[in-house]
Amino acid sequence: MPVLPVSDLPASASSPADREGPKLSNFLCFAVYSANLAFGRAYKPLLDELGLTYTQYIALVALGEEDDQTVGALGEKLFLESNTLTPILKKLEAGGYIGRQRDPADERQVRLKLTPAGRDLIAQVPGAALFEATGLGDEFPVMQQAVATLRDNLLRAGQSKS
Repeated sequence: MPVLPVSDLPASASSPADREGPKLSNFLCFAVYSANLAFGRAYKPLLDELGLTYTQYIALVALGEEDDQTVGALGEKLFLESNTLTPILKKLEAGGYIGRQRDPADERQVRLKLTPAGRDLIAQVPGAALFEATGLGDEFPVMQQAVATLRDNLLRAGQSKS
């Protein structure tokens, strides 16, 4: 197994002061992680009003994009295992936001459909407020694509190691 550097900056980017020990501010992974936490905090008051968690919300949004998909397909899209996703889906079903039904063509598969109440709920989250909160303006799509590329590269790298 390769030895990891003390930060995820290239060695050539380190100054002599940086070589004294790891500094959290040098870790790209921490910047992404802490940005994710900040997004969660920004979404929380909006979603609390609707009685949703962030994970429930993104599951609804993904179903809004492509309705009538399997639990497995939704899990892949959200990067969640079915044992994590199933309790979330059960709560959404109990709330009347989605329907779950065995696929008649393959009883092993459970298909998910967004209900009209689920569609209405998605529409209640004000995306513009969160877009403005990022402060990125025209750079928003560039940043979004860069983070998606970073994620995809890391997933590919992880797959090639296993």
